[in-house]
Amino acid sequence: MTDEISTGTGFGTFETQDQVLVALSGGVDSSACIQILREQGFDVQAVVIRFSPAHEAAVKAAEAVAQQMKVPLTVEDCTGQFEREVVEPFCAQYCAGRTPNPCVLCNPHVKFTVLARVADRLGIHFLATGHYARIAEENGFYYVRAALSAERDQSYMLYGLSQEILARLCLPVGEFEKKDIRAMAAEAGLLSANTPDSQEICFIPDGDYAAYIAARGGKPLQGRFIGPDGEDLGAHQGVWHYTVGQRKGLNIAYGSPLFVRRIRSDGNIELARGGGEFFAGIVLTDAARTDGKALLPGQRYGVKVRSRAAAAPCTIQSNVNGLLTLRFDEPQRAPAPGQAAVLYEGELVRGGGVICEMLEE
Repeated sequence: MTDEISTGTGFGTFETQDQVLVALSGGVDSSACIQILREQGFDVQAVVIRFSPAHEAAVKAAEAVAQQMKVPLTVEDCTGQFEREVVEPFCAQYCAGRTPNPCVLCNPHVKFTVLARVADRLGIHFLATGHYARIAEENGFYYVRAALSAERDQSYMLYGLSQEILARLCLPVGEFEKKDIRAMAAEAGLLSANTPDSQEICFIPDGDYAAYIAARGGKPLQGRFIGPDGEDLGAHQGVWHYTVGQRKGLNIAYGSPLFVRRIRSDGNIELARGGGEFFAGIVLTDAARTDGKALLPGQRYGVKVRSRAAAAPCTIQSNVNGLLTLRFDEPQRAPAPGQAAVLYEGELVRGGGVICEMLEE
């Protein structure tokens, strides 16, 4: 069997009808993914992954959608793997004053590895999800490509996927706007057509991650607020309540608005006046290109320092001892340690790493 992955379709064109395994959450995007692939002539099966006890509602929703759409469904439990690879690092990083993104942790280490594992067990080669992104092939390598919808684009979240996964992956939803996906689901009469978008951390439904971590026995670093001129502004409530760039919730009476500039390893939090939360560059750990090629000084990229940020032009300054230093063309606001920094060339995700430090002018 041969396949030609097009940069325009978001899934392969194949010589014969092929099977695809779709990660089904019960929401509108993954349901529409099944609908699109079926209309293209694919034989679709689905899997819903139970990541944590908080995912029981998603499992039930996926079962209802699969029954309605008459799609064979596998329920796969990966609570132990999710606990090790996502929940424990998430809690440890927040306790240390970093700001991790659980989706970025989950996608390469849990969600897509489990999806591929189930597909292999079922004898299915191709994988699909309802992410708003696309896949492109270039010179024999596969890359995540930004979605047609800039507003919904989730390419940032997928930067860590391997070539082995990308070569098998179909992302048909990435060719559509959200309103078109909802209209498609409504026209098909799908149960998920009006399902609200998920906003919270999936394993913490109420969004109170500090309470969640505390209930697990976690304790955040404690320390003091350090003012813009080095003054002691009093004790803070624990580093997990703050992130770089934060203004609200500091509860400090001061003559001008203050922002979190830096959370130090000793637990103290540096504050700055407006503008002081901008930085000239960042240092990354675990940085790599999707294709395995070298990241070299002088190379130019666009870098996103958070999922909804615009890609900021930057230059690699150095890559020494596992630390990649990037300099922005223009200072960027609030790049937070623990967050991913994702490298783009145009619409293509070339790689990325994890922010560990911010650079002064």
